[in-house]
Amino acid sequence: MTGEGDARTGLHARLDRPALSVWAKHERDSDGWLPLWRHMEDSAAVAGRLWDEWLPLSVRTLIVGALPGGEADARRLVVWLAGVHDIGKATPAFACQVEQLAQVMRGHGLEMRSQQAMGADRRLAPHGLAGQVLLGEWLEERHGWTAKQAGQFTVAVGGHHGVPPEHGQIQALDRHPHLLRTHGPSGTLWKRVQEELLDACADEFGVREHLASWRAVKLPQPVQVLLSALVIVSDWIASNPDLFPYFPEDVPRTGAQRIASAWAGLGLPSPWRAEEPAGDAQELFASRFDLPPGAKVRPVQEAAVELAREMDEPGLMVIEAPMGEGKTEAALAAVEVLAARSGAGGVFFALPTMATGNAMFPRLLDWLDRLPAPKGTRYSVLLAHSKAALNDDFADLMGTSQRIAAVDVDGVEERAWRPSNRGRFAAAELVAHAWLRGRKKAMLSSFVTGTVDQLLFAGLKSRHLAMRHLAIAGKVVVMDEAHAYDTYMSVYLDRVLSWLGAYRVPVVVLSATLPAGRRRELAEAYVGKATGETAASFDAVAQAGDYPLLTAVTPGGTPIMRRPAASARATGVELERLDDDMDILADRLETELAEGGCVLVVRNTVRRVLEAAAVLRQRFGDANVTVAHSCFIDVDRAAKDAGLLKRFGPPGKADDRPQTAHIVVASQVAEQSLDVDFDLLVTDLAPVDLLLQRMGRLHRHLRGGEKQTDRPERLRQARCLVTGVDWSAAVPAPVRGSVAVYGAYALLRSAAALLPHLDGGRERPVRLPTDISPLVQRAYADGPDGPADWAEALETARARHEEHRADQAERAATFRLDGAARPGWPLFGWVAAGVGDADDTREGRAQVRDSRESLEVVVVQRRADGTLATLPWLEPDCKGRSLAGLALPTDQVPTALAARTAASCGLRLPIQFSYAEVMDRAIDELEELHIPAWQVKGSHWLAGQLILPLDANCQTHLAGFRLRYSKSDGLEVTRA
Repeated sequence: MTGEGDARTGLHARLDRPALSVWAKHERDSDGWLPLWRHMEDSAAVAGRLWDEWLPLSVRTLIVGALPGGEADARRLVVWLAGVHDIGKATPAFACQVEQLAQVMRGHGLEMRSQQAMGADRRLAPHGLAGQVLLGEWLEERHGWTAKQAGQFTVAVGGHHGVPPEHGQIQALDRHPHLLRTHGPSGTLWKRVQEELLDACADEFGVREHLASWRAVKLPQPVQVLLSALVIVSDWIASNPDLFPYFPEDVPRTGAQRIASAWAGLGLPSPWRAEEPAGDAQELFASRFDLPPGAKVRPVQEAAVELAREMDEPGLMVIEAPMGEGKTEAALAAVEVLAARSGAGGVFFALPTMATGNAMFPRLLDWLDRLPAPKGTRYSVLLAHSKAALNDDFADLMGTSQRIAAVDVDGVEERAWRPSNRGRFAAAELVAHAWLRGRKKAMLSSFVTGTVDQLLFAGLKSRHLAMRHLAIAGKVVVMDEAHAYDTYMSVYLDRVLSWLGAYRVPVVVLSATLPAGRRRELAEAYVGKATGETAASFDAVAQAGDYPLLTAVTPGGTPIMRRPAASARATGVELERLDDDMDILADRLETELAEGGCVLVVRNTVRRVLEAAAVLRQRFGDANVTVAHSCFIDVDRAAKDAGLLKRFGPPGKADDRPQTAHIVVASQVAEQSLDVDFDLLVTDLAPVDLLLQRMGRLHRHLRGGEKQTDRPERLRQARCLVTGVDWSAAVPAPVRGSVAVYGAYALLRSAAALLPHLDGGRERPVRLPTDISPLVQRAYADGPDGPADWAEALETARARHEEHRADQAERAATFRLDGAARPGWPLFGWVAAGVGDADDTREGRAQVRDSRESLEVVVVQRRADGTLATLPWLEPDCKGRSLAGLALPTDQVPTALAARTAASCGLRLPIQFSYAEVMDRAIDELEELHIPAWQVKGSHWLAGQLILPLDANCQTHLAGFRLRYSKSDGLEVTRA
């Protein structure tokens, strides 16, 4: 059993029989196996193909820059490290695990104790760590390297299972040498075999004559991370028995035949190879976006393209511009230029929520369809969040023959599961290539739209972090709604930006309402803290009050700013206080809507949304009041968004705008990404940047020309009524729910900034976009603000705010990745004291957001006979198939249609269920409906889900609460 059926070529020809007997892979069911030499050669061949055909130019360039021999040197290093990555399997600690294979090795003189006899000590020598030690010894003893020189290379071997070894682990193994080589005479043969394998790899992969020059190299830590990730990817592909069959092979193949067949079967799409677009911004936008006839590119968009072309090298660009100014299109246009100049092979578009990610995904697909590309080009695409499989645009990519590669379902690995498993991950995730699937590979797709969590995970100490870094290192990163991230998230974001700067990744940051101080923090996070002569240029970034404003900085450079004009249209919004009383609100709206009109009422909590809706329905009728908030099942939430766009979207696209009075009562879901337009806004007091976002939904489009003559006469002047506050108090007192969400300090600073407009009435409207930046900068300035009699309340609130921020920063830093250390410093302990896997678990999402763990359920209905079915009000799908009331048998896996339909009714329970005691009680109760038949591998839609059955009246009890659900109002929770 040495695999000598292969012709004596490659590694096989360089090894003696003892070395040929060392095994690397074994499949228990078939008893198939793979010798180590074969897996070494397969892995190296995969690494070569990845380098030549898959790795983006930007990543190759970074690695090439660290080595003296240029491109050939870099490729050689990657191939060699992939080839030797499993040398730790040539040890007694590993080889003893399969007795029949171990016995063959003993027959060639490689003595070892049995696995049982070796005992618990064997765990001190995982084969990655053992390989790192053996490769280090070989470099030190045979080639004169020091331990530190070797460590920066060997860590890629030690960390190829996702966690670079720590110093303590290395020292522990040093104290147990018998795990690497058996004591006694056989130990000499073990060492000879290990060295023979390493010598053979050095010669076969052409590195022996380069080791002397590499000894002087100081690998930057970002390069060490990328090398580690490439070894991991190579190993994963080469370990797939469908691609690289185990021995005995049906048809013996040479190494060249194995890699040719495997690579063709894998069919990985090549990276995007962007070419810098010719022509001016107008030509570029006309060819990439669906512009209305006669539309002209806006100044902000033109400036973004020009700035991308003017930057010395791709770096960080911050685009601050009003809502509705076309920042997304500006970013994508800049992306094309930056990708062409940097060699980036894709794009990651990060957004704050799943809803905003879903809204962006079809826009990304439309842009991709318009990109110039050679015939036959395929792009790998991903929608990256835990509910991606339920997105129709994403699901429609399955089985298509277009140049965006086909999509497959990410099946859940089969394992014992109970709902109380805190580490359970979200099922039903789709990616746009069959191999690029799963929690750890999906982000390697070239074009990704997803939640910002996927970006923040790159700053979280976690297993296989190198894979996340490889995924983002080869892309242009676009981050939207940058103002939406609190201190806790910013701790991770800033660290991620520092690594993106180290990788020379172009980054585009978008915001309508970014505080100037935060603008400087983002720039310094990317390029490093400004000192000396450069500090003054960063001071200017923090002091700039222009709006719109574009800021760009490159690694090692000084910031440059561009100040384009805003588009011609401006809106004056009159602000007015409104007492926080339901009858006062209803009376006021009755007056305002006497001639009809559409009103948006934004509340800061779901409870306030439902309370207001109940009162307004009594006054205006059920048909004239719509509710929108976050506590709807996924399919209803998507339908709500679509309905809002259909009725209140832009002229020409919305064909069902109400002709009579209509009121939408919504939570913060109305703040972002929905292009909706209302005649009047009523809003709870909120931080000023969010309040301005809400104002962006007011008179968003022209209706009847500049004078808005198509709106009711009383509502042709944009007005915003601010409520949710006791305005009669000496110091405005926001309602309790608002304080719980935003904190008193942010609300009082917002009120102080708006005070001149609240007091000025018609004489002092908020002028959009002119007043956006001044209001934001005033609300977030460090100095005091507000009337003198507010001073004490503001100071008390400020102290609590600072204490809370410090607490957030301290807690976030616990698992935050360190910054890149100096070149040559090995990556040992890179993710020490980390969180394990970072993924779509309840714990995983809570790690990068300052939020309690949330509990998600799939909502179904229990019929009178006790059977389960999908919810009764669901609309037919796009193919006309009925989705309502589909049977969900508990003794078998439901049909694919019924299972997917049920999964589309996911619901994240509100904060009442996020407290540990309540959550535990809820899980215990939900586990009573544990359905074993749904936990098998073929049940990827429902495996691992908590099931919440509602009775015929759509009610149930859970953990001491009464739950009632309706299609119109979503989930209502009250104490039982």
